[in-house]
Amino acid sequence: MTLTRRFIALGLPALLFARPAIAHHGWRWTDDGRFELRGLITEARLGNPHGILTIDAEGEIWKAEVGQPWRNERAGLTDAMLAPSTDIKIIGKRAADPEERLVKAEAIELSGALFELYPERL
Repeated sequence: MTLTRRFIALGLPALLFARPAIAHHGWRWTDDGRFELRGLITEARLGNPHGILTIDAEGEIWKAEVGQPWRNERAGLTDAMLAPSTDIKIIGKRAADPEERLVKAEAIELSGALFELYPERL
């Protein structure tokens, strides 16, 4: 059997029965307005496909998507800067669902310094 026929025989059924992945990648899940969140990092899970910070904002617990490792580095951020107990301001887009306490960071402010993850979006 040729490679093309094998692909069709094995790959086509998988495509027909594949279910779409549910994820928050991209921006479609966010609101259109600008959103700012200030608080204290309580947990940081950094890495691919993007980092997730847990932030205590005056007793409300929020999740913030930050950039991929390369994007954070390009903006001048290090993992150590996003450590628990760090005061942070997230500038970005919040989830379109008002019940969801989730924000996607376009920029991060730490100690008065601004780190632009998506400068083209600001």
